[in-house]
Order: sequence, then C-alpha cells, then structure tokens
Amino acid sequence: MSEASDKDKKDERVCVGAVAGAFGVRGEARLKPFTEDPRAVASYGPVETEDGARSFTLKISRPIGDGLAVWLSGVKTREEAEALKGTRLYVSREALPEPEEDEFYHADLIGLKVEDLKGEPLGVVRSVQNYGAGDFLEIVTPGRKAPALMPFTRETAPKIDLKGGRLVADPPEGVFGEEAPPQKDPEAP
Repeated sequence: MSEASDKDKKDERVCVGAVAGAFGVRGEARLKPFTEDPRAVASYGPVETEDGARSFTLKISRPIGDGLAVWLSGVKTREEAEALKGTRLYVSREALPEPEEDEFYHADLIGLKVEDLKGEPLGVVRSVQNYGAGDFLEIVTPGRKAPALMPFTRETAPKIDLKGGRLVADPPEGVFGEEAPPQKDPEAP
C-alpha cells in the first residue's frame, strides 16, 4: 500500500478513547472515552492504535471516575495494561453513526481553516478541548506563540463548511489577543 493510501486510511478513522493506565492487578485498563455516551465506545467494533499496529476488542467491566474499566483483548497483566497508558484508540469512520444536523465529530473540525465574518484568515483548528464548561477550539494563528482558545458555540462558529474546509468565526473579544477598548469611568466628567 502506498504512503498516500495509508494516510487516507488513517484519515478515515476517529479517535474514540485513550488508555489512561492500568486498573487493578489482572490486566484491566482505565479508559477515557471520547464518545458522547461513554459506554458506546465498545459498540463500534474493534479499536486500533494510531499506527494501526495493534487491534483490541473492548469489554466494559464498569464505570470508574471519569472513565471506564475495560478488558482489552490480549492484555492479561497489569504491566501490559500500564504499558498502553496514553495509547489513543481509533475506529473506522464507517462504524460511527452519522452526526445529527449541527453536530460534528471533533475529527471533522481539526484542520479546518478559520476565518472571520469578513473572510479574513484567523488560523487553523488544531484540536477541540473540553475543560468541563463546553467545547473550545484550539486555533493556531500565524504570529502567535500560543494557540487561541475559542468557545465552540453557534454564536462563535456560525458557519461550518466541511466540504470547503473552513469555519467562519465570530470570536468573543480577546480570543485572538485584541484588547478591549478602554472603559470610560462613569463618574468621570
């Protein structure tokens, strides 16, 4: 298979979770699912590592904290489970249901060019983060050392054109480093 077709195959996959370490002493792993319904992570069929070198069948044993305790096929010991810590797990895009209107897989947003309402370029979506208060787009902007974090809402991202590879943004003030205009003191003459 050519390098280009390997890349295309990888682009057709979606990351559905990551191994967070071992759980217990008999080979169970802690899994951080990236699916809307955490238990759905096991319903899409076998998962594979990012490089495609390993494949696992998941069996959920129970919810734990912000994740799941799972059995990964072929993993028999705590040490084997711990060695997988940080491993991102992928499924074929075809295994996932089509998103509803105005819903997007994070994988679809990554790489979109971001422009403002006037069509001026702002940057490129590098990742989608969620710190507990909703999704944020991490946008890499030329000339900035740190990426901009923009809340991902209908107001801030009024148009998403997946086929065109772009996202139109109406970012809140300060997201891209612009300063707020000085406020006039209400008691000043």
